[in-house]
Amino acid sequence: MANLPRIAVIGTGGTISSLGAGSLDVLDYPDFGQKLTSEGLLDRFPETRLVAEPVPVTFRQVGSTAIGPDDWIELRGVIHRFAGEDPGIAGFVIPHGTATLEETAFFLNLTLAVSQPVVLVGAQRPASALGTDAGMNLVNALRVAGSPEARGKGVLVVMNDEIHPARDVVKTSTYRVQTFRSLDYGALGHVDGDGPHFYRAPLKLHMPDTPFAAREVTALPRVDIVYSYAGADAALVEAAVKAGARGLVSAGFAPGTPSPLQQAAFLDAAKSGIVVVQCSRATGRIAPRRRLRETGIVAGEDLTPQKARILLALMLTTTTDIGEIQQAFQRY
Repeated sequence: MANLPRIAVIGTGGTISSLGAGSLDVLDYPDFGQKLTSEGLLDRFPETRLVAEPVPVTFRQVGSTAIGPDDWIELRGVIHRFAGEDPGIAGFVIPHGTATLEETAFFLNLTLAVSQPVVLVGAQRPASALGTDAGMNLVNALRVAGSPEARGKGVLVVMNDEIHPARDVVKTSTYRVQTFRSLDYGALGHVDGDGPHFYRAPLKLHMPDTPFAAREVTALPRVDIVYSYAGADAALVEAAVKAGARGLVSAGFAPGTPSPLQQAAFLDAAKSGIVVVQCSRATGRIAPRRRLRETGIVAGEDLTPQKARILLALMLTTTTDIGEIQQAFQRY
């Protein structure tokens, strides 16, 4: 077909590229199966070439539990180089495992300096499974990445016929195909048989119009998340401090409060110069209320702890000023 958009497909592995022992293997494939290259994934679903001219690039062939900050930085570099060397590329699709997909997406959403749409896509059932969602998810991701309407909306996540913003989307279920949800605000749009349809757009700052997009990012400082639970003591906070954390994220009880012993340890950490961000283990906004302001704790707004960790780490590459970091949490 003529005039199909050229889309770079940068494969990282994950369920979407996995082959299990048979068509009913939807459990054991991560440990005992194999993962396709980007080219192999596209060959398995030739329908992808009906909606785009995909350009396969294999970056990783791993489960996403093995992908972290060093990989994010390298992946950012790959996208930037590709965009610079091939101006004919209309967009980018990144097949990715679902475990850390939202974290990779949010890092790229804050740091990319490209104008083309960037879409992350995964699957809940391996490519070899009966009823796999891999093929249609991949086709839909290509459609979105090639859509002019997708420009200017930041990094997107496409799964289960839905289009989500990187900032809001979270994985909510281990096995269900409707696992990715933007809980408080809903999807940006849908992908139907006649293509993508958008109904809202993100308002918070996102790529390519962030200060991070203009900076070279070579490493991220250590930032740890400490989860609250009934009766939690200070041990995990103290362990993170001892391990050299420059920032801490408290995944507290709603509406954003750790246990008393954790709180005392967080305050000690903050007094020692470690930046502490208060989030919630549930959904919803953490407001910069009086107790947080007076004790120098940053209110994490409505970011999940795992996304607050990414924003805090990026901010710590340039500042430890609590006021600046609080402003960043209100802008992104």
